Amino acid sequence: MVRKIIIVVVSIVILGGGFMLKTKLSESKKPPVKKKEKLVTTVYTEVVKNQTIPIQLEATGQLMAKNRVELYAEVQGIMTSSSGNFKAGERYGKGARLVSIDSEVYKAGLMAQKSSLQNLVTAVLADIRLDFPASFERWNGFLSALDVNKPLPALPEPATDKEKLFITGRNIYTNYYNVRNMELTLAKYSLSAPFDGILTESLVTPGTLIRPGQKLGTFIQPTVYEMEMPVSSSLIDQLKVGQTVDVHSSENATKIWKGKITRINSLVNSGTQTVDVFIELSGQGLDEGMFMQASVAATELENAFEIERSVLFSENQVYVAKDSVLVQKTIVPLHFKEKTVVVSGLEDNERVLTKMPSGAFPGMKIALYE
Repeated sequence: MVRKIIIVVVSIVILGGGFMLKTKLSESKKPPVKKKEKLVTTVYTEVVKNQTIPIQLEATGQLMAKNRVELYAEVQGIMTSSSGNFKAGERYGKGARLVSIDSEVYKAGLMAQKSSLQNLVTAVLADIRLDFPASFERWNGFLSALDVNKPLPALPEPATDKEKLFITGRNIYTNYYNVRNMELTLAKYSLSAPFDGILTESLVTPGTLIRPGQKLGTFIQPTVYEMEMPVSSSLIDQLKVGQTVDVHSSENATKIWKGKITRINSLVNSGTQTVDVFIELSGQGLDEGMFMQASVAATELENAFEIERSVLFSENQVYVAKDSVLVQKTIVPLHFKEKTVVVSGLEDNERVLTKMPSGAFPGMKIALYE
């Protein structure tokens, strides 16, 4: 009996020891628990120091001649030779003939109409002597001055309403103004230079059949130019007509021309919220079509700081470094430049980011780059 009890106890001890050994071996196979490491991002910052910042308005624009004429035909005919070759780059003096269109047929029709007017006045001259003797000399002088090869003289003014009705009934007024209209049309067969200038575009040559409404070319005065500069509507009050502007070429910033604001538009562009300002300038080395950079001192912004545009997000938010974490802060953008923006709302000695780290968020652990 005692022997059986001893065997049972020994068996239980052996089984319990085996179970405990198996449990320890299983636990020894589990991988060790790794401690989580806190990630810290190194950021670039600068210390804020608010001050008064002068604002230079800068914009790029294209030069256009202030005096330019787009040449269009109003009549039809064959183009004949003009005083020049009518080629791009040709220079013409004021009054020189730019375009000539063959007008012989039209001119013959005009002479026929003038001759008809002469016949009408001659036919009524005897009646005028009898009924309106006081006006006879004026009408006789008009008839003497009427020449088919010369411009139409001024029509005599009737002395009374009766005389006016008499002249009207003889169709003299109708014929006179028909002839006058033909004379004005004849003048359009020849286009003359309105000023000393240069032909920058030529679309026709002698011998070309020209039709009404056809564009013939472009004529400019290459001495005075204008440049259009878009300015933020919030700063437009700082500019005025007559203000001096520094202008230089986009390719060469060393040569500077002095321009002057001549016009300020009152229309605000709904898409860009800018207003067009027009700058006039002249001088050697300027040509139409050049891209120019204009700079004008507009105003001064007090208690402001200039930051990189790349660190601005959501229009008015930036990150500052505080106690080794990123803190989101609301600021007020005052003036945007090409790569920077002038803002207010930052406090002195704060550290604002100069480069935006990847995946930045409020509360992000950071280290300052020294």
